[in-house]
Amino acid sequence: MRVFGLVVIVPPLLHLVAVNRLVTHLSEKRSTYINPPVILLAEEVDAWLTRLPWPWRTTCLKRATILYALLRRAGEDVQLHIGVKRETGKAITAHAWLMRNGAPYLEPPASPYATYQVITAFPELASTS
Repeated sequence: MRVFGLVVIVPPLLHLVAVNRLVTHLSEKRSTYINPPVILLAEEVDAWLTRLPWPWRTTCLKRATILYALLRRAGEDVQLHIGVKRETGKAITAHAWLMRNGAPYLEPPASPYATYQVITAFPELASTS
């Protein structure tokens, strides 16, 4: 039920609210939820997002934001990354994905995340300076 609730609420909010405000609100870590294995959560989110019409239709940002909220609420230490890239002669494209322990998390095998320059991450990445 938690999955369906976030699937119904988050996608329309991504069209109405600034991403940083929404994700900051969803970032609260709790360890009170007992979740099924994360792969089942990802599969359930994917299944709902592919069945529902716009504004729920799947995008990487919607998928990553919903999974980020579910995993953070389950006490998982994950980050949401948003990146951009421009290929020669093409428009700028964006991608959103999860990271855990410095590696992509729950990303499809053919994910192009490594070709994107991270422009923001939640929670914010620690400064190296």
